[in-house]
Parts: sequence; structure tokens; C-alpha cells
Amino acid sequence: MTELADSQRVVVTGLGAITPVGLDVDSFFQGLLDGKNGISKVEAFDTEKFTCKIGGEIKDFVATDYMDPKAVRRNDRFVHFSFAAGMQAVADAGLDMEQEDPDRVGIFIGSGIGGMDTIEKNCIKLMEGGPRKVSPFMIPSLISNMASGILGIELGAMGPNFSIVSACATGAHAIGEALKTLRLGEADVMIAGGSEAAITPLSYGGFCSMKAMSTNNDDFEHASRPFDSGRDGFVMGEGAGVIVLETLEHAKKRGANIRCELVGYGASCDANHITAPHPEGKGLIGAMKRAMKSGKVNPEEISYINAHGTSTPYNDKFETMAVKSMFGDHASKLMMSSTKSMTGHLLGAAGGIESVACARMLQTGNIAPTINYQNPDPDCDLDYVPNEAREAKIKVAMSNSLGFGGQNASLIFRAY
Repeated sequence: MTELADSQRVVVTGLGAITPVGLDVDSFFQGLLDGKNGISKVEAFDTEKFTCKIGGEIKDFVATDYMDPKAVRRNDRFVHFSFAAGMQAVADAGLDMEQEDPDRVGIFIGSGIGGMDTIEKNCIKLMEGGPRKVSPFMIPSLISNMASGILGIELGAMGPNFSIVSACATGAHAIGEALKTLRLGEADVMIAGGSEAAITPLSYGGFCSMKAMSTNNDDFEHASRPFDSGRDGFVMGEGAGVIVLETLEHAKKRGANIRCELVGYGASCDANHITAPHPEGKGLIGAMKRAMKSGKVNPEEISYINAHGTSTPYNDKFETMAVKSMFGDHASKLMMSSTKSMTGHLLGAAGGIESVACARMLQTGNIAPTINYQNPDPDCDLDYVPNEAREAKIKVAMSNSLGFGGQNASLIFRAY
């Protein structure tokens, strides 16, 4: 097997996270290990008429801790999150833009939905006061690519910069495409991940109408229960997860602190249904195969999978089926947990925060659990690291993300 040159190996050197269980990487990861529940009654709007009244809201976040007050007013909440997580990751990486070639630093941070809050508020202004009441900042505030654009402006990063939108696979696709960009030699450093702020009336109205969300409002602390037989839908979360990637050659040259290595990425489409996963898991299997081929990783090398694990009846069943089909006898030896049991489902940001979690698990040898796992489902019969964190030194971890439209992404990280 031919080893990649250092110029094509890609390492993780910085992490940033804004989540319902912690507003930085350390508190986020410790929250996961503690089994901290990030779900509560929604306070952002009146939920009386909604079937789902709960969510993983960000509490005590102060956008002006990261952004100028004027910039805060002009940007949507999802950009506040992406900017904060991005600046955390850059600081964690010790990245000094004055020492970097700006043309060689790029940013791929996506959002599955973008500025939903901005759309709703300006729609009300339009209906109540006419077009002149609509903010001139509405369009730049709502478009998803501002997650990458605003951070690029702040840093002076002039390399490849755009945003991927693939629903709940957005963050993972952004990180995977950043890996490819680095391997192609188009950048030395890529800042990548996902952000979401969709806990709004219109967003909830749409998802509630689909009957996709949990209605376990009275027992909200146990509502997000991936792989449990009593699961009844996902619980929405919000936040952002961003990582700094760079070629090993570049990281060594500047003496960076290397967290782990990103070795594999695979993407696929179910070509089956606009919202339901493939009943045989074919798309996810394809993404995992591509990721392993990309990373030159054998199935038996993978010790842990951060599952998509949304707590919906179909996803958890079909995801389990796909993993068993892909890994065969090795599936029973894998650990596979869903951190969404604690954070809720951050939609386009999920792949970002779950990549942060994988990097920390590889570094620390501590595996985050699936909390609220109380009633086993015969269709979900793998080791989901139930309810308590586990000490286990792992060398290779996989993170899977699936999005509406049948779009799948799989990432593979290796301990460095």
C-alpha cells in the first residue's frame, strides 16, 4: 500500500464548538462524557399550537463576545454560531494569518437551512408594512454561504471559500470536500464545518407537519432516544461545529498541535426518496465504502462509529442494518453511539460537532455514550455505548451523516 506524501496527508489542528451542552470544545466534550442532557422546553417562541415544544436551544450565548455589535445586528443567528465556532477553531489551531499565505487558506462552512429567522422576521415586515420595511441586509443575512464568507472577511482568507448545502449531511460534506481540496494541493489550510439556527416557528411548523419530530414534550429529558424502541422522532438542536484542517507538511512546518488525522471521505445518494432513508441502507453503505477506499482503511480497523442516530423510527433501524451489512461479523465488535441523544439534531451542523467529538474521543480514549437508551429494539442490536461513557483507546473512528434528498457522507479519522 502506497503511503501518501505529507503534502497529501490531512490533519486536524483546531476545534470549535457552540452546542446545547457546551459553548466551547472542552465543555461540549465533557458534557458528552457526563451524559448531559441539552434538551429543554423551547423558549425562543410560543409553542402552544405546535405538536413539538422542545429543542436543544443554545443558552447564555453572547454573540458580541465574538463579533462587533453592528455585525451581530446585520447577520443571522446561524452566522453568529459559525463565526464563534470558527474563531474558536482558529485560536485552538494557533493559526496566525499574518504568517500564512492568504491565498492558501480556505473556508467551507455550510448550513442546511441558513437564515430562517431572518426570512420569517422580514416576511412579517413585508406583510405588515410593505416592501420598504424589508431590511437591506435581509439577503446577505439569510444566504447560507455567509457562514464561510463572513469568517473569510474577518481572517483575510482568500483561498477556496463557499458553502455546501445538503440538509443534515452539510457539515460532513463540507469537511470531506475540504479534505479533497487539500489533497489536490489547492490550499494549505481549510476551515470547515457546519452551522444551524432553525429553532423558529416556520421551521418547527414544517417539521411538525411532516411528523418528523418527537412529541414527547412532557418527558423532554428522555425525548431524544436513538436506537431505543420508544423513539418517536428527532429533537432539533442548534449550534455550530468547525475544525481546522491542514496538510501534514504545513502543520509540521509551523509546529502545530495535531489532534488527529482525517484519512477518508465518501459521499453518495440513496436515489430513493426525498426524506426517508433507503430501506436497505444502500446509499450509506456506498458512502462508507468510498470513505474506506479513500482512507485505505479496512473495515476491521474501525473501532467506533459516531452514528447519524436521529431517534426516528426509520433512520435508526436502517442505519443499523447498513452498518451490519457493511461490517459483517465485525459490526458486533464496534462501538456506535449517537451524541444526538444529548445535543438533539443540529441538522446542517451535526457533521461539524460530531467531527469535533470524534477528534476528542481519539485523543482522550473516552467514548461518548448514547443516553436515554432504556428499551432495546430488536431491529437495533449493536453496541450503542448505552447511557454511560466508556474508556476505550481507539485508533480509527467513523462519523456518518445522512440528509434529506438521500444525500450521505461518511468521514474517517485516525489517531495521530
